[in-house]
Amino acid sequence: MDASEPFTVDTVLATVDGSEESATAVEYAVAVADRYDASVHALFVLGRGVVRGLDAGTVDEIDVAETTQEFFDDVRRIADDADVDLATSVDDGFSQTRKTRHPGNVVLDTADAVDADFIVLPREPVTGTEAEVLEQAAEYVLSYASQPVLSV
Repeated sequence: MDASEPFTVDTVLATVDGSEESATAVEYAVAVADRYDASVHALFVLGRGVVRGLDAGTVDEIDVAETTQEFFDDVRRIADDADVDLATSVDDGFSQTRKTRHPGNVVLDTADAVDADFIVLPREPVTGTEAEVLEQAAEYVLSYASQPVLSV
């Protein structure tokens, strides 16, 4: 970026996993979007245990969809309060058939797909909780993203 060019943002990618930390990341993403008159794309990344359970049939797809939608409902309220446009998507953070499929790749691939100019994601402590997958992605995204990244 040339120092004489103003910094612009059209799309902020907020990466979430349903944790409280990712809800905080959404608040930051919405604030950035509000500041730059941008939109937010919230990406919900499913954890390894959920993906394996869905593949094995031990986790109910409807329960996962309902939980994800409840989280997105909260995200929508945050975006609506700031009058920020919001799009959402869900993706598997892991694959049993593709070794290169992990949360960091999913975040960067989605950032490219939605043409994100800015990425916000939580940098969570390692807790061992299956639902909180983004601590595995933060360092990777910070290292390899071509967009500015805010890790909260």
